[in-house]
Amino acid sequence: MTDYDALIDEETWTFIRATEAHYAPDASSLSVTEQRAQYDALCKAFDADHPQGLHTEERTIDGVPVRLYTPESAKGTVLFAHGGGFVLGGLESHDSICAELSVRSGCRLVAVDYRLAPEYRHPAPYDDVLSVAAALIDSEHPLILVGDSAGATLVAAVAHALRGRVGGQVLIYPYLGADMDTGSYVTHANAPLLTRADMAFFEGIRCDGPAPKGDPSFAPLHDTNFVGLPQTVVFSAQCDPLCDDGRVYCEWITAAGGEARWVNEAGLVHGYLRARHSVVRARDSFSRIIESVKKMVDLAS
Repeated sequence: MTDYDALIDEETWTFIRATEAHYAPDASSLSVTEQRAQYDALCKAFDADHPQGLHTEERTIDGVPVRLYTPESAKGTVLFAHGGGFVLGGLESHDSICAELSVRSGCRLVAVDYRLAPEYRHPAPYDDVLSVAAALIDSEHPLILVGDSAGATLVAAVAHALRGRVGGQVLIYPYLGADMDTGSYVTHANAPLLTRADMAFFEGIRCDGPAPKGDPSFAPLHDTNFVGLPQTVVFSAQCDPLCDDGRVYCEWITAAGGEARWVNEAGLVHGYLRARHSVVRARDSFSRIIESVKKMVDLAS
């Protein structure tokens, strides 16, 4: 059994307890309406003010609702897809994260309000993110794809579809489709804030019927071709059943001749972006995420 007391510091335990006060550990047993209410309360509890010098605007791109974050000077464009297990979240859940990422990276950021399951099954969320990304490629700035958790799944799938046309991807504790009976899915099956059982629920709710096999739009590790993917950085949380997805993905891109780097953040848990103002490890990781985006913009410019 994994000794989380040895891996996780007190700041992070405080964050875990605060998270569970809003979003129950057994939330996947609740109705979708109840889950969304708890998740919205959780995100609001960890919300933060926007940095100075930022303009926001809501519009649609190719029929998909988005929120644009524009700093005083923008060097590149970031497409951001939020996490939430393909069931939860939206423009509000990650608003302050997007605002800070935009200002600190110096990029215009486009947050995608993609359709959610179970009302809209796969491939509807993927189709939404793909449509927005394809439209943004026509802009004068390099396009960097960024997402956390389920959002990272979606932007990685889009990177496979649009290979050769985007400047890079930064994936934050992504689900990518590794074998759920091996590796971190076993070692961290009962990790704080996300369990293997939670992942099985979220994977199951995405589709009408069994999850598809061999479909990279559903899970990028199901692809058979990893050649020509954009420069990639994956940030995993050590104490997360999804941890090995990032490692395997980067290994496969590298083996295909691409550029990929895996960062395994010690002692952190799934959802740690919300802890960026209260946990030193999360704050430092968020800074590394921003630096990765900035470097990708510079290289793609």
